[in-house]
Amino acid sequence: MSGDRPATYVLRVAGALDAHWAAWFDGLRMTVAADGTTTLAGPLADQAALHGVLRKIRDLGLIIISVERQREPGGHS
Repeated sequence: MSGDRPATYVLRVAGALDAHWAAWFDGLRMTVAADGTTTLAGPLADQAALHGVLRKIRDLGLIIISVERQREPGGHS
């Protein structure tokens, strides 16, 4: 498993983010759920990009509920 390959991530945070934050999160899809959580999902180039998104979440003072790396086609993660 290489940490420097593009991968798709799904990050879930507490709080409903307004749509204007979408551009700040590097093109990740942003979905607000009825339970008041926000999901950010999409491909990130590498671990540095993931850490950049995590820093932005921290800077907004959001609580991280989960971070999940999606399986790649062929069963590799």
